[in-house]
Formats: sequence, C-alpha cells, structure tokens
Amino acid sequence: MTTTELIGYAAACCTTFSFVPQAVKALKEHDTRSLSVGMYITFSIGVALWDAYGILRGDWVLILPNSITLVFCTLILGAKLRNDVLSSKA
Repeated sequence: MTTTELIGYAAACCTTFSFVPQAVKALKEHDTRSLSVGMYITFSIGVALWDAYGILRGDWVLILPNSITLVFCTLILGAKLRNDVLSSKA
C-alpha cells in the first residue's frame, strides 16, 4: 500500500466514522430537530455520487468509505424524516 493510499484511508476513516455519534444519537434519542433535512438530502446524493465515481474508477479508497458513509447518512436522514417531517403531518 502506498503512502497516498494510506493517507486516503486515514482521511476516509475520519470522515466516515464522524457520522457514527450522530447516527447513534438520532436513532437512540429520536431527536433530530436541529438537523437540516436539506443538508442530509444533498449530502446523501453527494456521497452516492462519490461512491459511483469510485466504482467507475475501481478505487476502493473511494468505494469503501463512501458506501459506509451513505449507510450512516441515510439512517440519519430516515430518522429525520420519520421524527420531524412525517410526524408533523400526522
């Protein structure tokens, strides 16, 4: 593994796992009022596009962390929609 790949994986770990505390909190406490639905929709689309880009390039430094991040951010987005957007229409 090259130094460039190691830096890429280190950066990917930091940015990917930064979502874990937010995902745990949102799912456990059901409090997502302070989160922006627009930001999470846009971010989820961006991460999905980075994932697609990595797949097209065959670049695991892009594929692996973006796939994991997409799971975390869509869990948070789902909690946001369920807790705040959909429950306010009921």
